[in-house]
Amino acid sequence: MNPPPLLSVVILTRDEELNLPACLASLNPLGVPVFVVDSGSTDGTVAIARAAGAQVAAHPFETHTLQWRWALENLPTATPWVLGLDADQRLTPELAVELRGMLADGGRALDGVDGVYLNRRQIFRGRWIRHGGYYPKYLLKLFRRAAVRLDERDLMDHHFHVDGPTRRAGADLVEENHKEDGILFWSAKHIRYADLHAREYLAREAGEWGARARLGGTPDERAAWLRRAGYRLPPYLRAVLYFLYRYVLRLGFLDGREGFVFHAMQGFWYRLLVDVRMEEIRHSCRVPTRATAHAPDRGATPFTGAPFTGAPFTGAPLPGTPLPGAPLPGAPLPGAPLPAVPEDTGRSKDELP
Repeated sequence: MNPPPLLSVVILTRDEELNLPACLASLNPLGVPVFVVDSGSTDGTVAIARAAGAQVAAHPFETHTLQWRWALENLPTATPWVLGLDADQRLTPELAVELRGMLADGGRALDGVDGVYLNRRQIFRGRWIRHGGYYPKYLLKLFRRAAVRLDERDLMDHHFHVDGPTRRAGADLVEENHKEDGILFWSAKHIRYADLHAREYLAREAGEWGARARLGGTPDERAAWLRRAGYRLPPYLRAVLYFLYRYVLRLGFLDGREGFVFHAMQGFWYRLLVDVRMEEIRHSCRVPTRATAHAPDRGATPFTGAPFTGAPFTGAPLPGTPLPGAPLPGAPLPGAPLPAVPEDTGRSKDELP
């Protein structure tokens, strides 16, 4: 009789028929349960997942963090370890072998560890982005289900957090979103993300940043430190400086033509949009200071395996937004959910190197 699996894989999807087959195929060597949480796909995503043997659950998308919280609290995962993936991510054969080794002998290699960082290999329009601080880039993707924390203040992306010891895998996790091969899709997606990004930063300015920030800490703590340092620079100028940092100091120019497009669009254009949107929001409303912010701040609450019983997210004012009765231009009315990004639930690649 085979021992029960130690690992389950959870994947978020929305119209991912271009990306999901490669993701699911890369998981076959692991031989573990796979769960797909779909937020209303209108293409062949659900059929692809079921044909591959994955269990599919449906749940409306609000933010990445809330979708992951729902998945971890409601999916019938009975394993102590979870691998959380986006549909545009896939294991290299070397990483599959390495993960199988970690899970061998009852997961002895993971004793005393709460999380494992995987090294992301970013592919943009067919080009591996190896410079500009984008490789190596470590993301916490494998974690003990009982130890993981999520920060609901993350409006745009999501980050898994653990307080215990972590380790790094040696092989790569490939991230390649084929929908983003079309620059119009990429641009439209990041215009929507820029609004969420601006609101998140304004809310954090009015409250707390949440994640610990240390230049010499974990990859997540280092990224948090760099984000805070970057946003102390003057608006607009920081977009220029960040592009120069990536393209010149971190040798982004070695990534060729597609690399120039990526670093210019993601490193300069996108951050310029965020600054413009932050300025628009500031001019259209009074943003509370830390002392006057009225909204409750739950922070990075731990996931305990029990259903979340905190205050409901939908309809609750965000920290840093106007008082009730004075909604932002273009913002959802009180009682409506945050603006979603329905065409794609993948990450925005907005982690600083």
